[in-house]
Amino acid sequence: MPMNTKSTKNALDAGLYIVATPLGHARDITLRALDVLGAADLILCEDTRTSSKLLMLHQIKTPSTAYHEHNGQKMRPKILARLADGQRIALISDAGTPLISDPGMKLVRDARAANHNVVAIPGASAPIAALSIAGLPSDRFTFAGFLPPKQAARRAALESLKAARGGTLILFEAARRLMDLLADIEAVYGAGEVCVARELTKKFEEVRRGTPDALRAHYEVAKPRGEITVLIAPPDVKILGAAEIDAMLRDAMRVQSRRDAVQAVADMSGQSRRAIYARALELGEDETQKEEAANATPSQSQSDKDA
Repeated sequence: MPMNTKSTKNALDAGLYIVATPLGHARDITLRALDVLGAADLILCEDTRTSSKLLMLHQIKTPSTAYHEHNGQKMRPKILARLADGQRIALISDAGTPLISDPGMKLVRDARAANHNVVAIPGASAPIAALSIAGLPSDRFTFAGFLPPKQAARRAALESLKAARGGTLILFEAARRLMDLLADIEAVYGAGEVCVARELTKKFEEVRRGTPDALRAHYEVAKPRGEITVLIAPPDVKILGAAEIDAMLRDAMRVQSRRDAVQAVADMSGQSRRAIYARALELGEDETQKEEAANATPSQSQSDKDA
């Protein structure tokens, strides 16, 4: 049902509106965001082709134009002139909250310097969404966006962020560089706990925890794709040891099939399913041998010794 944009437009003050859009699932947008987008005079998009799908889905017919890092210097004076004329302009990115590793900071700064109204329309944000479901400390965190693509510069950046590791460190990374990033994380921070949150809110969403080495083993087989957020636990977060994993497996296999128990322990521990399955097989063999020894008759045991 189309919204009544006429009444909303009359109630919308002039200014620049920073509007969060969905990460993936199209319904993850607020009612207020839809009101603003429908009532604005212009929507600034990181990529109009990407944004047009969302706007069409929600029957928003507001004119849109591209605003990104390549045309920003040329576009900003035009946008500021429209704001000075009393227009209502919305800024959106391809996904999530604008200015979070997306263009827009310079426009907001210039708009504020010119005393224009700048309004946040909050909503989805990949770093916060990933942190909320990663199972890592969330009371303190540092978001560092994309690190440099070259190994030497990336490792230097990780070194410089060590001081912030009292809390969880959150990064973005391209799928093609994830394996290299995990190797660098291990080289700089050691075998701590890392979470890879991939394709958040989309059909193939995956959230996987483990050591960098365990995660690399997984992604050697299941090649990573899509949008990726990487979270690095602070150094005081404990990684489960072999004895703890064994105890979890024994408890789980008492009430579940081996397959289900392995999956449950892999999810809880963040370690690779392949490693957990191998250990489950070893534990199963140990338990079988103990049971056979316990059930052996004295004559059988003596004959075994004699043999």
